[in-house]
Amino acid sequence: MNRIIIIIGIISFLFSCSPNSQVEEKDEATLQQDQKMEWWREARFGLFIHWGLYAEPAGEWKGERIAGISEWIMARAAIPVKEYEKLAENFNPEKYDAEAWVKLAKYAGMKYIVITSKHHDGFAMFQSKASKYNIVDATLFGRDPLKELADACKKYGIRLGFYYSQAQDWHEPGGTYFNIEDGKPHWDANLVREPLMNYINGKAVPQVKEILENYGGLDILWWDTPRGMTEEAAQALQDVADEYPDMLTNNRLYRPWPGDFTTPEQHVPPTGLDYDWEVCMTMNTSWGYKSYDENWKSGETLIRMLVDIASKGGNLLLNVGPTPEGLFPEPSIDRLKQIGLWMQQNSESIYGTTASPFFKLPWGRCTTKEVDGNTILYLHVFDWPKTGLLQVPGLKTRIKDIYLLSNPKQKFAWKFEDDDLFIHAPSIIFDPINTVVVIETKEKVKVTSNMPTLKEGSILLPADFADIHNPGYGTHAYLSGSGKKSIIQNWVDARVRLEWMFNSVEPGKYKIETLIKANEICKLNVTVGDKNVESEIQPTNNKFEIISLGEIEISETGNQSISLTPDRENWGEVELMYVELVK
Repeated sequence: MNRIIIIIGIISFLFSCSPNSQVEEKDEATLQQDQKMEWWREARFGLFIHWGLYAEPAGEWKGERIAGISEWIMARAAIPVKEYEKLAENFNPEKYDAEAWVKLAKYAGMKYIVITSKHHDGFAMFQSKASKYNIVDATLFGRDPLKELADACKKYGIRLGFYYSQAQDWHEPGGTYFNIEDGKPHWDANLVREPLMNYINGKAVPQVKEILENYGGLDILWWDTPRGMTEEAAQALQDVADEYPDMLTNNRLYRPWPGDFTTPEQHVPPTGLDYDWEVCMTMNTSWGYKSYDENWKSGETLIRMLVDIASKGGNLLLNVGPTPEGLFPEPSIDRLKQIGLWMQQNSESIYGTTASPFFKLPWGRCTTKEVDGNTILYLHVFDWPKTGLLQVPGLKTRIKDIYLLSNPKQKFAWKFEDDDLFIHAPSIIFDPINTVVVIETKEKVKVTSNMPTLKEGSILLPADFADIHNPGYGTHAYLSGSGKKSIIQNWVDARVRLEWMFNSVEPGKYKIETLIKANEICKLNVTVGDKNVESEIQPTNNKFEIISLGEIEISETGNQSISLTPDRENWGEVELMYVELVK
C-alpha cells in the first residue's frame, strides 16, 4: 500500500513538472526537477542506436526472411539459446568508428545519443564481469564499443544514454520473454527456468552498476521493457539508479513507474502531453539492421516530424540500426545529412522551444520562446498559401519584427484584419520542406483559439483540423494538403481513430455527414460525449461522395469532441475530406 501511495505521489509530482504547466509558483521539488530536465528540454532531438548480434542475420534465418523487427529475430524465429550464441563467433565490426557516428549525429543537430547496451537477446555490447556473453569476451572484435562511444561523445559535447533491457533476457534462465505474462513457455525447451530474481541479482543489477560506473557517468538510463517484471525486481534496479540523482530515466522500468519522461513509440501523439515526453521513431520499419527493409521515411517526413513534436513540447529520438560491420546504412546517413542541412539554418526554432499557443495551424506548426518577457514565434510553414498571405489565427500582440529565419535580412510585411494576422510573402524562394518565419513581439502573446464552433445550425470539420490517433505499430493514416483540399489518406488500419475538437453553443440533434471515398463496405462508430452512432459506409466507386453517418444528440455547450472509430471486423481503405454536423 505504501508503495502505491509513493507511486501516486511521484506521478503527481511529474505532472506538476510539465513544460506546459500554467502554475506560476513552483515548490522546491518541482524546481529541482525542472533543473534536472533543463538540458533535455533544451535538446529536443537525439539519436537512438539499436546495435547487437541481431545485426549479423539482418532479418534472415536459415535462408528465410523473418517477419517483424530484426532485433527480435531470436524470439520470432524461435532460435535456441546455444544456436543463437554462435552468432558471436562471426560478429566482428571492424569498420566501427565511434567518432564518425558522433560527428554525424552532431551534424544532424542531435544533442544526445542513446545506444543499446544490452537488448532482449541478452548479449552485452560492453565489457562485463557479470556475464561473459559480451562483445569483448565472446567475439573476435575484442574491443568495448561503448567505451569508445562515450569518449567520442565527451570529445564532441554530446550527451550519452544507455538502453538496458532489464526484464527480457532470452539468454538467461531467469530472464523474462515476450509472452511470459500469457503463461507460455520459453521456446527453447533446453533452457531450464529459474526465478526472476536469480537473473536480476546475478546479471541485471551487476551490469547496470557496470554501465553506470565505467563510462564517465551517463545522462540517461533508458529501460526497456517491463514484461514479466515484479516490483521487487524493479526496486532492486531503481536502488542502483538512485545513486545517480542527476541521471534521467524513462518510464519503462515497471508498471506503473513514471521515471522522468514517457516514451511514445513509433507514433507522434496528435496533441501535446502534460508531462515530459520523447517519441522514439525508426527511419524505416525495423530498429535493428534489416538488410531488405527499404521502407524508408523521407527526409522531408523526418524534418516535419521533428518540428511537429517540438511544436507539441516533446523530443524526438530518431533511430539508426548499424550493420554488423559497424556502419550506419547509407539511407540513414543520407537522411541525417538532409536533416542537418535544414538544422544548420533553422535549429534556433527547435532548441529550447516550447509548445505552440495555437489550436491548429493548417499550413504548418509553431514553436515558441520567451525572451526578456517577450514572445518569439517560429512559424513552420509546410505549405505556403497560394494567395501569398499567411493567416495566423487569433494572434493578439504588438509586433517588433517579422523575418525569415534562414536570412534575417529578408523581412515580411504584415497587417491585422478581423482578429487575425496576415503575413505577406515577399518574392523569395521558399524551403519546399519547411520555411521558418520568425515573429518577434514586444510582449507575451495572447491567442484567441480558432477551434471550430458549432453555431447557426452547422459546423464543418475539415481533415486538417482532425487529430489522427495512429497506433504505435501498424499502417499510419496521414494528412495531405490543407484547407478545403486537405485529405486524410491511407486510412487502412482499423485501429486508427480520428477526432475533432469543437465548441458547441447550440445543443440539439444533428445529422452527421462526411465527404469520403471507400473501396468496400466499411463500418465505424461515431461518438460525441456519451452518445454513439453505428454507421455503415457503402463503396463510392473510387470517388468522393457525401455520406450520411446518422444522427446524434449534442446535449451540452462548451468544448466537445467527435470521434470516428472503425469497426475492426469491417474496414477497408478509406480517404476522408471533412465531417459536417447539420441541425
